Amino acid sequence: MSRVKLTRESILDGSLHAAVRAMMGPQVRFSSDAERAAQVQAILEQAPRPGRIWVFAFGSLIWNPAFHFVERRTARIHGYHRQFCLWTRAGRGSPQRPGLMLSLESGGSCAGVAYRLARREAATELDVIWRREMFTMSYRPVWTLARTPKGPEHVIAFSANRAHERYAPGLEAAVIARHLATGAGSLGRCCDYLFETVKHLRELGIRDRRLEALEAEVRAQGAHQ
Repeated sequence: MSRVKLTRESILDGSLHAAVRAMMGPQVRFSSDAERAAQVQAILEQAPRPGRIWVFAFGSLIWNPAFHFVERRTARIHGYHRQFCLWTRAGRGSPQRPGLMLSLESGGSCAGVAYRLARREAATELDVIWRREMFTMSYRPVWTLARTPKGPEHVIAFSANRAHERYAPGLEAAVIARHLATGAGSLGRCCDYLFETVKHLRELGIRDRRLEALEAEVRAQGAHQ
């Protein structure tokens, strides 16, 4: 299986999308340039504080953002929690070895990282993020309020698109752990996505007991770094 790295360059030069398209096949619908541009413009127009654009990270954006930002803070949002509820059959999964990715589900709270984008570069950097997160439209971007050490900020968060074919609600912990342990694709192993997320949350002083329990179970099944 050919490997590709998730970087700003691979996002912008199309090699990341090409690898995913090759794995997922022609039946999967990808967002067009026009759709992406319209969505970015719409989210900017909906900003509660125009010109002050923050993005909330709950998974790999914490440890591999691949976009430019001018400020970074730990943050907690309420009304959403982190959950493995999106199938991936490309990237860190394949048709033969499907994996699972994190999204935000309704209820509870979620601690992560908030990034502030430069005012003049906000549209450009959101385009990078949309190319990465929204090209199959499996997320639903929303504005929500984040609590940070320096006060509250409105942030863009990526919640689960419940109408998407990749959406996998209510999976049992044992099923999630099995697919995290065995999933692998052109971006690498699914277990590494879990391990890196838990590692960087710990480094930030953030404890996610459910993710830590999954990490222990996945390692017990023989997946190691």
